[in-house]
Amino acid sequence: MTNYDEIDFSPIQALTEGEVITQSPVRDIRLASGKVLALITLDNGRDHTRPNTLGPATLTQLGETLDALTARAAAGEIQAVGITGKQYILAAGADLSDISKVGSRDNARLIAQLGHKVLGKLGDLGVPSFAFVNGLALGGGLEIALNSSYRTVDASAAAVALPEVFLGIIPGWGGAYLLPNLIGIENALEVVISNPLKQNRMLKPQQAFDLGIFDAIFPAANYLENSLSWADAVLGGKKVERKNEPGKIERLTKWPIAIKMARGMLESKIGTVPKSPYAALDLLDKAKAGTKAEGFAREDEALAELVTGDQFAASMYAFDLVQKRAKRPVGAPDKQLAKKVTKVGIIGAGLMASQFALLFVRKLQVPVLITDLDQARVDKGVAYIHEEIGKLEAKGRLDADSANKLRALVTGTTDKSLYADCDFVIEAVFEEVGVKQQVFGEIEKVIAEDAILATNTSSLSVEEIGSKLAHPERLVGFHFFNPVAVMPLIEIVKTPATDDAALSTAFVVAKNLGKNAVLTADAPGFVVNRLLAKVMGEAARAVYEGTPIADVEKAFGPLGLPMGPFQLIDLVGWKVAAHVQDTMVHAFPDRFYANENFHALAELDAVVEKDKGGRVIGWTKQAEKVLKPAVGKTPASAATILQRVQDGLAQEIKLMLDEGVVPEVEDIDLCLILGAGWPFIDGGASPYLDREGASERAFGSSFHTPQIRGVESR
Repeated sequence: MTNYDEIDFSPIQALTEGEVITQSPVRDIRLASGKVLALITLDNGRDHTRPNTLGPATLTQLGETLDALTARAAAGEIQAVGITGKQYILAAGADLSDISKVGSRDNARLIAQLGHKVLGKLGDLGVPSFAFVNGLALGGGLEIALNSSYRTVDASAAAVALPEVFLGIIPGWGGAYLLPNLIGIENALEVVISNPLKQNRMLKPQQAFDLGIFDAIFPAANYLENSLSWADAVLGGKKVERKNEPGKIERLTKWPIAIKMARGMLESKIGTVPKSPYAALDLLDKAKAGTKAEGFAREDEALAELVTGDQFAASMYAFDLVQKRAKRPVGAPDKQLAKKVTKVGIIGAGLMASQFALLFVRKLQVPVLITDLDQARVDKGVAYIHEEIGKLEAKGRLDADSANKLRALVTGTTDKSLYADCDFVIEAVFEEVGVKQQVFGEIEKVIAEDAILATNTSSLSVEEIGSKLAHPERLVGFHFFNPVAVMPLIEIVKTPATDDAALSTAFVVAKNLGKNAVLTADAPGFVVNRLLAKVMGEAARAVYEGTPIADVEKAFGPLGLPMGPFQLIDLVGWKVAAHVQDTMVHAFPDRFYANENFHALAELDAVVEKDKGGRVIGWTKQAEKVLKPAVGKTPASAATILQRVQDGLAQEIKLMLDEGVVPEVEDIDLCLILGAGWPFIDGGASPYLDREGASERAFGSSFHTPQIRGVESR
C-alpha cells in the first residue's frame, strides 16, 4: 500500500508556474431535513471557453479544502459534502501542459499519486460525498465523480468521458479501478478503451446514466435544486440501486472472457504498437479483485511509464495541432473578404455529390441545388438525401419541422440555368480533367461573376482544371475525405491564379461545415493522397515482388495506422487507388510505384478476402489468377518493407516542404491526423519518422530539433 500522506510532492509543486488555478470555495447549504451539506464549487475564474483543469496547485488547494471539511465532519458541523463546477463545466481533467513538462518518471508518478491522494479523500471524509456533475466532465473531472460516494448529472452536460487512451495514457486517478467496479467490466471497456479509439467518442449524460456511472439525472432548469433534494433523501435513508455493479459471478466468469475478447479485438483493430490501450486493459483486468489502494498503486506505475514515453510526447504534439493549429489555419486570408453564401450548387447527383448536399444543407441551412445529366439520376440523388434526413429524424437528431425544412431546401434539376443565383458551386463528377473543365465551362456562363467555383478533385491539377475558365481566379480546390460526414479535414487548394476572395470564402465555408481546413499548394496528390500513395505504392511493390499479402499487411503494423494498406485500398476503391497511383507515378516516376496489373485487379468484383475483424488475409481466387503472371519470386522481408515506406515517407515530406506544398511540417501532420486517421501516438508522421531514424537516412537531419521524444528517451 502507498501512504500518500508520507510522500514529498515538492518536485511537482515547482511545475505550477503559469498554471491557471481552479479554486475550490465552499458554502454551507442547509437541506430541507435540516442537515448541512458543504458545497465545493470548482472555478478557475475564466469563462466557459477555458474549462476548469486540475494541475498540481489546483489539486493541492482542493486537498486542503477536503482536509478542512473532514475536520468539520468529525466535529459534527456538516453531514455531507458536495462538489460541482462553474457554469457548464465540472472539470476537463488534468492540465496536460503540466503533465508534458514532468521531466522524469519520478515526477510523473508524483502527479498520479497527488491525484490519488486528493481525489481519494472524497471517499474518506467521514460523511457521504456527492458529485453534482453540472457540465463537461472529462478524465480527472469524471474521476472526481467516481471517487465520490454518489453522483448526479445534468441532462444538458456537454460530454462525459475518460479520453486518456486516445492521448496515449490511462485514467490514472482512480478511473481504471473504480469504473469497472461501479458499472461492470463490459461497460467499463467501452468507456475506457473502445470510445477513445473511436475518434475519442464522448458520452451524453443519458448514456452515462444508463451505463450506471450516475445514480440520478436531472434536467438543467432545476439541476442543483433537484440534486440537493435527492442528496437529502439519500442522507435520510433512500436506497440507491446500482443495477450494473458487478457481483461475484461476473468477476469469476464474465470478467476474464470480456478481457480476452477485448484483447483480441485490439490486436485485430490496432495491432500491438499502441501501448496505452493494453496498459488500460491490464488495469481493468486486475480491477476485478484486490483493494482500492492496490488499484490506485497500479495506476500510479502505469501512468508514470506512459507519461514519460515517446507515444505520449507525440500525442501531446498531435493534440496541440488539432486543438490550436487546426482552429487557426495558416495562410487563410481575412474572413471579411469572404463572399456570403446564400445558395449552393453541386454538379453531380451520385453518392459523393449527395453526401455533399446533405452536409451543406444541414450545416449551412441554405438552398442546395444538385444537377446531373438526366432526371432519373437527379431524382435518385434527391431521394437519397431525403432518406438520410429521415434517418436523422428517426434517431431523434432532428425534429419533424427541421427535417421538413431541410428537405424543402434540397432541389434537383437537369436545367443548369438554375445555378444563376448560386454563390458557391462545387463539382463531384468523374475524376478526369476534361470532364471537370467541361462542366465548369457550362456553369461559368450561367453564374454571377463573383460566384466561387470549387473542385473536389483528389489528385488532379486544379490549375489545369481551371485553365479554360474566363475567371480562373475564382476557382479553388476543396478536397473532402470519405466518409464526408465523418472525416474532419478539407484540403483547400490554391492555384497561382486563385484570389483572396475565393480563398477566404472557401475557408469560411469549411468552418461553417464544421470541418478543419488546411491550405495546400496545387501539387500532385496535395498532402494526404500523395503520402497515402507512397504507402500504397510500397505495399503494391512488395506484393509484385512476391511477398504474400498478409505478410505485407503485417509489415506495416509498426506504423500504427488505423488499417493495413490493402484494407485501405479496399475501402477507398481499387479503381480510385489505381487512378491515384497513376497520377503520382506520372508526376514523379522515380519515386512512386504503380503496376499496370493493378488496373486489371480493379475490374474485379472482389479482390481481397478478410477475417471477421476486417483484416486482409489473402486474395480472392479471381485476383490470384490476375496476379499470377505479374508477380515475381523475390519476396521482401518485413524489415525491408517497413524501412522502404519509412524512408519514402520521410523523403516525400521533406520534398513537399522544400516545394512549399504547405508552410510547415506541422501542416502535413495535421492533414494526416485529420484526413487519414494517422494515429496521435505517431504525432501524425514526422515525430515517428525522426524517432525511427528515417529522416536521418532520407535527408541527413530531422523534422524537429530537438526531436519529439518522451522523457525516458531524451
